[in-house]
Amino acid sequence: MLRLSALYRYPLKSGKGQALQQVGLDKLGLDGDRRWMLVDEPSGRFLTQRAFAHMSQLSAIWNNAGGLTLSAAGHPTLDVPLPGSDAELRGVTIWRDTLRVPDAGDEAAAWVSEFIGKPTRLVQVPVARARTTASGYGKDDDKVAFADGFPLLLIGQASLDDLSQRIGRPMEMLRFRPNLVIEGSEAFAEDGWKRVRIGDVELRVVKSCSRCILTTIDPQTGERSADRQPLTALEAYRKEPDGVMFGQNLVNDGVGRLEVGMPLTILE
Repeated sequence: MLRLSALYRYPLKSGKGQALQQVGLDKLGLDGDRRWMLVDEPSGRFLTQRAFAHMSQLSAIWNNAGGLTLSAAGHPTLDVPLPGSDAELRGVTIWRDTLRVPDAGDEAAAWVSEFIGKPTRLVQVPVARARTTASGYGKDDDKVAFADGFPLLLIGQASLDDLSQRIGRPMEMLRFRPNLVIEGSEAFAEDGWKRVRIGDVELRVVKSCSRCILTTIDPQTGERSADRQPLTALEAYRKEPDGVMFGQNLVNDGVGRLEVGMPLTILE
């Protein structure tokens, strides 16, 4: 039987992942997932582990009011409230998208600037200001918060096991930052799925996920792999014209709740 074996949320883009037992979904995917982001203060350009590997050690816990609690070794804990309707809007850029979103204020900016090591702002995206997903995939009204391109990422546990066997040591699932992990399928079976249902939620599989240097960062230590794994292994057998593929991007149709242990049904 196919089942949902793990759920992960990443409240801050490129921050630590948070394992969940259950979670709701809204128009932008998992409640609280990648609704916050760090940006370079002068340019508004988004910041990630690709350039700042120590972001993997930044804990950002989302609360039910939509706020965020920031913590990291050597830094005091900071509770950041959800920006109000009167919050300053800041122009930001994420990949090719530009948008204006609420800024979290100067206290949060001082904290994240100290952590990053240069002037940085913390911003949040409400549903009404979310981006549209990549053109040519999904539907015209599909939306995404600060995830790279799509609201949800699914990976089969067997796919990771296959990769780990090829490398010769276990790879952590969190290197790939999925939201949904599925057990009971063959390796890379998810590549052939088009529509699935978990609980009462239907999800569309819209695009394979191309992987980058971020996967070489150990999520526990923040150190990069000296042998460039798992990218080196993936390039040998998962390379396509659009990149090295591992995992599937999804969009949820409608809202609902997910819980670890729920069965997954392949609809198409």
